[in-house]
Amino acid sequence: MNTSKPLAHILRPSSLVDFKGQHKLVKEGGPLFRIINEGILMSFVLWGPPGTGKTTLAKIYGNSIDAELFELSAVSAGKDDVRKVIQAAQSLGGFGKPTILFLDEIHRFNKAQQDFLLPYVENGTIILIGATTENPSFEIIPALLSRLNVFMLESLPDAEMGEIIKKGFEQNKVKISKPGIERIIELSRGDARRALGLVETIVNLYSSEKKLISRAKIDLMIEKTPLRYSKKGDEHYDVISAFIKSMRGSDGDASLYYLARMIESGEDPKFIARRMVIFASEDIGNALPTALVVANEVFKAVEVIGMPEAAINLAHGTLYLAQAPKDKSAYLALMSVMEDVKKYGELPIPQSLLNAPTKLMKEMGNGKGYSAYGTIQRLPDTLKQRSYVADARTMVKKMKKNK
Repeated sequence: MNTSKPLAHILRPSSLVDFKGQHKLVKEGGPLFRIINEGILMSFVLWGPPGTGKTTLAKIYGNSIDAELFELSAVSAGKDDVRKVIQAAQSLGGFGKPTILFLDEIHRFNKAQQDFLLPYVENGTIILIGATTENPSFEIIPALLSRLNVFMLESLPDAEMGEIIKKGFEQNKVKISKPGIERIIELSRGDARRALGLVETIVNLYSSEKKLISRAKIDLMIEKTPLRYSKKGDEHYDVISAFIKSMRGSDGDASLYYLARMIESGEDPKFIARRMVIFASEDIGNALPTALVVANEVFKAVEVIGMPEAAINLAHGTLYLAQAPKDKSAYLALMSVMEDVKKYGELPIPQSLLNAPTKLMKEMGNGKGYSAYGTIQRLPDTLKQRSYVADARTMVKKMKKNK
């Protein structure tokens, strides 16, 4: 390549006409289409996977309202950097020119830093555009989030990824086979920036050969592409949720698939094993009490054996739990009991269940009428009509019937 500028920068669209993906947002009538084309002044957050156009949309919007755009990364920026942008905005405001602060990875800003932004967003000194790969509901303080519109972006579809990749090769006058493009699409997983980075690498390696670049050449260059997975982000919670729900639905294939996703992405195997131990009691319970024994043994194996071999133990336990009969009655009964404990507090224990270690206590009636196996009242008076276990079992039967 004959330029030091990254290909993603060279090919970045300057208007919605050339923008790829996010049709729900940018097609005619979509919210971002209206905001950009009508020049509406608004602060917002762009939430989505990497390489889906967040920075590009911010720049297109900035051009549409003739704003001064300042770009900061929350990874390295601090209050002083933001303060300089505020001062510039206050100066520019006197000339009627809006100021945009584009804050990449806004989720990296702590509460104090976000609090600092709040009054300037609220009074319109700056238009804030945040970009994040994490759920704003968890990462942005409520006061600031309430003043921002949130737009959710999606990974780019294969067809449009193909167009971007093809354009990248055409830019460098390099020819690539259709299977080669398909392989880059697979490796990029909806991330246009990653796709163009691969195009750059391929061009640098093979452009001098003046031959059609094949899929085989790309496979030689790429040994392995790691899965996109954040141990602290939504992907972390989404995959473990899918794993648990697949075991709950007795779907062994899906359970193993999500297990493999977590293992391949470097998830902590102890985290997976802990969730299996919980699942054994919560979802299987007394339908198969040995499930808890198996889950505990899997956890021990993970501790003793370690990865990668412990993946086999995890798979063994996963399939066992997925195929086991299910009974949530112990869990549901506990939840019902906990509600009453919170509601009524420390209710008096029936006197027949109280200890009588002294003569006085015995004379007061402690322990009177107690029978280990007889039919006596053991719950407090307020709760004596409760049938937690029976009610939970009835709930489980209804749940299974309504499947």
